[in-house]
Amino acid sequence: MSVYGAWIKLVTLRLIAAPEIIKFKSSNRNGGMKKLLFGVIWLVLGCAPDRPAAELPNAGYHQEQFKAYWYAGKAEITSYRLSQSRYGENREGNAVLIFVTEDFSRNKLVKLDNHEQAGEDKVNVLKMNLTKNFVTGIYPYSLMLSVFTPVDRARYENTMKVTMSSQEWCGQVYKQLMLRGHHQYQLVGHSYFEQEGEQDLLVNDDHLEDELWTLARLDPRLLPQGEFEVLPGLLHARLRHEDLRPMKASGYSDTRGDTLVYTLSYPESGRELVIEIEHAFPHAILAWQETTVENGKEQVTRAVRQKTLMTDYWTKNKNEFLPLRDSLGLSPRKY
Repeated sequence: MSVYGAWIKLVTLRLIAAPEIIKFKSSNRNGGMKKLLFGVIWLVLGCAPDRPAAELPNAGYHQEQFKAYWYAGKAEITSYRLSQSRYGENREGNAVLIFVTEDFSRNKLVKLDNHEQAGEDKVNVLKMNLTKNFVTGIYPYSLMLSVFTPVDRARYENTMKVTMSSQEWCGQVYKQLMLRGHHQYQLVGHSYFEQEGEQDLLVNDDHLEDELWTLARLDPRLLPQGEFEVLPGLLHARLRHEDLRPMKASGYSDTRGDTLVYTLSYPESGRELVIEIEHAFPHAILAWQETTVENGKEQVTRAVRQKTLMTDYWTKNKNEFLPLRDSLGLSPRKY
């Protein structure tokens, strides 16, 4: 339960426990109204938390170590050796995770051009870009997922935006989730495929599978535990041609030596996502594995870390910087 949920619950309990606050006689209506107003003020002042961060008082994103790493003007780029299950077979390819902080518009849900003039519209986010590239037979797949999660989770409880794009020789698909309220997202989708078609609807959920990656990097203690409802990952839904809807799931963390292993399980579908995270800061993503059941057969997708580079890649766009791809174990001519 969030701090605000607990606050509301506490207010309700106080109202039940102290009915004299809201009771007054009709013959003394003015005095009763004053008493009612005083009671409401007492409830608000007495129940309101000093700061939402009380749920996580030593949050890693408040530490100097976090600031020194993520606010140095560089992005963290990590390449992974990918074995992607598709059409019942595994395809060898590459995956790349890019993490970087940037200033985001709370109203427009886009990166700010003039962050110094944005005022209260500015929210600092940890952005994750995940790319996957692999070949199925004669034709290639190119997938990309972007997640924008506020760094200060005590002030901003929800990931603000998630986008997904898929390009392959059959056609293109694009979907995005945009925060429109407390735990409410607008899902907009455009697809070449008829059964997916055009989408524009509202989805209510407390948890997004796609934000697990950014939560782990901010502070692994933010990863949801126990049983809850979660909106499955956009890339997973795309590859399975599934409608996005909240599903019951369970999550738990386990420590194995220097590694934190987080497991997300969907009992309805039998799907499981396991993310291996470096226990020590900066909580790097070491590997991940997704297990699904297709036509009664278990299919496994796995990615294992190869190399990591810290750089301001947006300034490295000339041919002279092509050798940097080699430092990531990536081809200079392919994704």
